[in-house]
Amino acid sequence: MRDVCWRCRRPRPVCYCALLPSLPTRTRVVLLQHPRERKVGIGTALMTHLALPNSELHEGVVFEEDARIAALASDPTTAVLYPGGDAPAAGGAPVRSLIVVDGTWWQARKMLALNPRLAAVRRIGVTPRAPGNYRIRKEPRPECLATVEAVASALGALEGEPARFDEMLRAFTFMVDRQIEHQARSKAPRRRRAQAASPLAPLRPYLAEPERLVLVDGGASSGGPAGAGAGEPTSELVHLVACRASGERFEAFLRPRRPLGPSVAHQLEVPEARLLDGEDAGAALTRFRAFVGDGVLGTWGSFTVDVLAQEGVRRPPFLDLRDLCARHLGRRPGGIANGARALRAGEPAPWGAGRCGRAVGWLEVVLARLLDLAGEDSAPDS
Repeated sequence: MRDVCWRCRRPRPVCYCALLPSLPTRTRVVLLQHPRERKVGIGTALMTHLALPNSELHEGVVFEEDARIAALASDPTTAVLYPGGDAPAAGGAPVRSLIVVDGTWWQARKMLALNPRLAAVRRIGVTPRAPGNYRIRKEPRPECLATVEAVASALGALEGEPARFDEMLRAFTFMVDRQIEHQARSKAPRRRRAQAASPLAPLRPYLAEPERLVLVDGGASSGGPAGAGAGEPTSELVHLVACRASGERFEAFLRPRRPLGPSVAHQLEVPEARLLDGEDAGAALTRFRAFVGDGVLGTWGSFTVDVLAQEGVRRPPFLDLRDLCARHLGRRPGGIANGARALRAGEPAPWGAGRCGRAVGWLEVVLARLLDLAGEDSAPDS
């Protein structure tokens, strides 16, 4: 068993405690750490907490019932540190408490989505004075720094002493350098081979940019009218639901162009009137193309992609989450709800009406779980 420092939780040879400053601050820093991030040895939330006596570290995903976080969220002097927020303004409203969500880009956005109180708090962002130094983890964009870098930059701006808070980064630089040295010294290629063979390897390009994936599910009216010509499509799209990791939603009911099958509305769990009064199919598909842009579809099986192709939508690149789930589990997952539960992915919130809306909700929790698993496969040894 490795000898581990009780304070920083790192193996003794790479303990960074001697490099940690103790920096008093006017601003109370409240770190909300996703539980999976706590298991990452090269995370920096604990490092940040140890360097700042005026800080708190809470672990969890949903904080809506937490009295402490509720009180902070209702205080007008509280702000959330988040990429894309407003820059801290000199002479602006004071920030006495700074909430920092610690997790991957996907996890942080999901946590805000699950905590409406936090999502309503004003957000501030920072513009890095230099590129981030997190050379052992990939960030989706330059302003997405490691937690310790982002907090040091924000406190420097809020308290007008950037150089003082740069002291927080000495331990961070030490940790990164030691990790890189460890990787260079390692002569065993087994880890790299295991990563290359990982069944979730197709998800790696989306770990830093999950918003490139558009989760989608479609419902169709099957069975053409009597006398349909040979070779003509036997189904047409009548309901389409999609979402992005950024929280954008799309939903369309497409007016049937042929008589609606008698059980279609029941199967799709939507009122028949909504289908019959839907928008023009061409207009709906034009909206859908614009929504997807250059994104990649995430689906459960190929049915929705096949029906879109029948409707004249150029077959876009897509990731079959059912296939990835099967590869990870080593067996067929069955329906999407069964697959999600086998992955221990949690319960979804529906993204739209009926069966398709519920399916996209399941797709969201499945994708989040698969991305977490893919990230664990890709994480460097620590």
